Amino acid sequence: MTIAEGVWQQIFNFDNYGELLDLVRNSLVAGVALGLIGGLVGVFVIMRDLPFAVHGISELSFAGASAALLLGVNLVAGSIVGSLIAAGAIGLLGSRARDRNSVIGTLMPFGLGLGVLFLALYEGRAANKFGILTGQIVAVDTPQMSWLLGTSAVVLVALAVMWRPLAFASADPDVAEARGVPVRALSFGFMLVLGLAVALSVQIVGALLVLSLLVTPAAAAARITASPVLLTVLSVVFAVVSIEGGILLALGSSIPISPYVTTISFAIYIGCRLAGAYRTRQWGVRRTVPGLG
Repeated sequence: MTIAEGVWQQIFNFDNYGELLDLVRNSLVAGVALGLIGGLVGVFVIMRDLPFAVHGISELSFAGASAALLLGVNLVAGSIVGSLIAAGAIGLLGSRARDRNSVIGTLMPFGLGLGVLFLALYEGRAANKFGILTGQIVAVDTPQMSWLLGTSAVVLVALAVMWRPLAFASADPDVAEARGVPVRALSFGFMLVLGLAVALSVQIVGALLVLSLLVTPAAAAARITASPVLLTVLSVVFAVVSIEGGILLALGSSIPISPYVTTISFAIYIGCRLAGAYRTRQWGVRRTVPGLG
């Protein structure tokens, strides 16, 4: 076997694929839930210009999951605690964009440092350490599934309650505030929802690559539609396709799931960007959703 064939075998290996599918049944169900959450939350992440916040929260989520691994408690719970601490700090201390970025820039290295410390102290399997950073496809057991689905339900309910005023406040905060919309309360509430979404995404794609679920699908959808409804639908579809496709491709390989998810997500974005550029040349003007550029 040549080197190229060996590399290809590591990346794509479909031997005994049918038998392996049973091992990731929970992960496939979790992937649908995470794709739904990522697609919905991602719309507001783009509208409110919060990709940097996603990355900052993920570092504290990584620290929380690492602490849970060290203490032998539920990883999802640890990840959620870390995410909510970060999201709450950003929401309270970073009301303005400049302040927010400073808070995030301070939290990121602190969270990453804590996570590295906890992993260094952990004496268990190295695969568990690596999985927190890069994701795992067979790590979703029944207790974790309960946490994932329960937290997903909380996020969906919160989004349903705040969707209309949050969309108004995200598109034009000054006008929304003048009309009595509680802009600051909505901003803080959304940061907590974002924290939960990040914690959920970390379980599959790892702490380093959550942007591929919470930013890229919505950014791709925004390139090809100006309809808020279609934007939301496409964002969810792109997120689900990315994570489910990543799980199925990674199943037969020795490579972590995250490269597959990020590659599919990026390919969708490139395709949408090219389609948007073609439409612009045909129509002359690119229509956009307010706040999405």
